[in-house]
Amino acid sequence: MARVRLEHVTKRYDDQGEIVTAVDDMNLDIDHGEFICFVGPSGCGKSTTMETIAGLTIPTEGEVHIGDREVTNLPPKDRGIAMVFQNIALFPHMDVYDNISFGLRLRDYPQDEIDRRVERAADIVQLEGMLDRMPDEMSGGQRQRVAIARAIVREPDVFLMDEPLANLDAKLKVHMRTELQRLHKELDTTIIYVTHDQEEAMTLSDRIAVLNSGSLQQIDPPLTCYNEPDNLFVAGFIGSPSMNFISGTVGESAIETPNFSLAFDPATVEGLGVGDEVTIGIRPEDIYPGEFRNEIRDPSSLISARVDILEPMGDEIFAYMLLAEGETSMDQKQTTNNQLLMSIEPDSEIQEEEDIEVAIDRRNVHIFDSATGDALVHKLEPVGSDTGVTGREAESDD
Repeated sequence: MARVRLEHVTKRYDDQGEIVTAVDDMNLDIDHGEFICFVGPSGCGKSTTMETIAGLTIPTEGEVHIGDREVTNLPPKDRGIAMVFQNIALFPHMDVYDNISFGLRLRDYPQDEIDRRVERAADIVQLEGMLDRMPDEMSGGQRQRVAIARAIVREPDVFLMDEPLANLDAKLKVHMRTELQRLHKELDTTIIYVTHDQEEAMTLSDRIAVLNSGSLQQIDPPLTCYNEPDNLFVAGFIGSPSMNFISGTVGESAIETPNFSLAFDPATVEGLGVGDEVTIGIRPEDIYPGEFRNEIRDPSSLISARVDILEPMGDEIFAYMLLAEGETSMDQKQTTNNQLLMSIEPDSEIQEEEDIEVAIDRRNVHIFDSATGDALVHKLEPVGSDTGVTGREAESDD
């Protein structure tokens, strides 16, 4: 069984006298047959973690287990793994058959076994009839399938894939994502996949491991990371476009922000009290134009805003809104506290520079501790009627 475990794995480098921690006390337990994606910003440690599993990097501390063996100090060839890299790196002077079978021929496999494995791999990745082609006669997607077939013939316990789709165009990426899902079902083996593209992670994986600054932030199924992020980093990284964040202070019956109040009972969250600083997290799809407020099961008060920029995306429009007057010029400072991003229907008649009212679906509001960044709650409890208008319109009525 190709279970993969990392136990307190740490990797430090000496960078011209400065000690840099690339991976910090990493603990992971990946079951046989799982598809796990490592995601995070550049430099977060995801590739170093992958290289540690592969044996390309030896950890400073900790242990690596694959199956029932500790492999921390074993070379890559003895770990039962196969890798697919961002750089496809096919031999340009060899045809597809020779590229796929190269590793087997180096290990002196019998010719009939090589033929069997190459034919099976070519069938899995749909390269039938192409085994005599040269790499320069193939598309990018076909060459990537050759690289995957070259890994399949090894019949490894674990596949390690380091951003294998990064160099493909958008349409081909979508196609290859489907191919990888089909491949995973066909092979029923463990796949560990590194990507900075959260869309790939959300669509491909059984679980996502979110990394930042060498530390594991959260490892959960994609929708859990999306709907119940453990902290501000995961909440901001998972989801495109990103979650809105607004700083606020807990009051007796509401969270007060510089531009609106959000009804909230602090007694519903253990350890939270009046005067505490929190951060409100709101997904763009959980903000609605005011005319739809009555269709929201637990709406906030109406919030006045001015539409700044509209971005039509085909199936939706992203509306960037400003909550405070006088912030529309490019030379004036804008902060997260006076901006909101809302996702609206493509047939919406909302226009740029228009003053509108919006409402928030309180059922999907997230509250984070501003000091630690930890999540406190992912759904606000109903508090009864929460009507009225806050923001620019309320100020104009005074």
